[in-house]
Amino acid sequence: MPSADLSGKGILLKADPIAETFRAEVQSSLTRLSRPPKLVGILATASEPSKFYADFTKKQCEALGFVFELRKTGAAADGGNGGEGGIIDSGGVEEEIIRANEDDGVDGIMVYYPIFGPQQDHYLQQVVSPFKDVEGLHFKFHYNLYHNIRFLQPNSLLSSIPPKASTANSDANATAVDSEVPPPGTVKSIIPCTPLAIVKSLEHIGVYNKLLPYGDRAYGKTVTVINRSEVVGRPLAALLSNDGARVFSVDIDSVQEYTKRPKVPPPSNPSESTTATAASIKYHPRHVVHPSTNTLEGCLSLSDVVISAVPNASYKVKTEWLKDGCICINVAAEKNFEKDVRDKASMYIPAVGKVTILMLLRNL
Repeated sequence: MPSADLSGKGILLKADPIAETFRAEVQSSLTRLSRPPKLVGILATASEPSKFYADFTKKQCEALGFVFELRKTGAAADGGNGGEGGIIDSGGVEEEIIRANEDDGVDGIMVYYPIFGPQQDHYLQQVVSPFKDVEGLHFKFHYNLYHNIRFLQPNSLLSSIPPKASTANSDANATAVDSEVPPPGTVKSIIPCTPLAIVKSLEHIGVYNKLLPYGDRAYGKTVTVINRSEVVGRPLAALLSNDGARVFSVDIDSVQEYTKRPKVPPPSNPSESTTATAASIKYHPRHVVHPSTNTLEGCLSLSDVVISAVPNASYKVKTEWLKDGCICINVAAEKNFEKDVRDKASMYIPAVGKVTILMLLRNL
């Protein structure tokens, strides 16, 4: 951990030392496998950020001993000369996903989004087999994330039906919100890489209180997450709230507040009414969302942690609105914070990409 700046500014913390702890974990896991896992990346756009991320993934895989294969289609295969939007073959991406799904030699699939837009990209995310989804974008994993179901039985991924509400309150998943150890016969549910990278970064710097029970270690913290995208912002707000934080989710047209429902024990008498049983299931300890009348300025003045993921170079979080001593994390490719952010923030993390790629390989 770097020492405080002698000028009185907050700490500038790069992602490298955070990533390094997980690099050792991933390398240790590789030694226990009979062969290195194979990851297939599918690139269908000439977008520079997507190409950069594909190259970065390749380098990290090769450095750690994973097998990586990049399959190009659409504008990526055509050198970016593919008509409007640079896309020449809307079916090519889906065909590559299906081919990788059916290939027993492929262990994980990642697709470099955005490609066609939210609706069609969401469809493609569901085409990826949940057994090979290293990004946690399949609806099975999103359902578990939003319902605070932390572990799953692997064969449940064969069903297209989400688990019943009662499953979320079963003995196994009641344990799942109190313990980091998977109950017998279960494994950890995959969590999207960037939200997971942010949570791990907050754990690393001590925002999460390890003296508190697992599942409540962000209790007492107020967090603002700017941008409610389905890939980063919304799942991140849910993750933090499921861990006990009070979260303001700020988007272009609204502010929402995420808080955690209290845990309600199941009926002690099995013969009690089904209404009581239904109530205990309904109040499984997971986040709930309320509309908020707070402004962004009001949210920032209350927040111990501010996370911004706005894909716009002109967007800046005003330093004067920040709470003294807060922690700021920039997630977007562009810098969302003003240059003087460390005049107010006690710590500033300008990027989490190196942690994100380790989360992807950890998921793999």
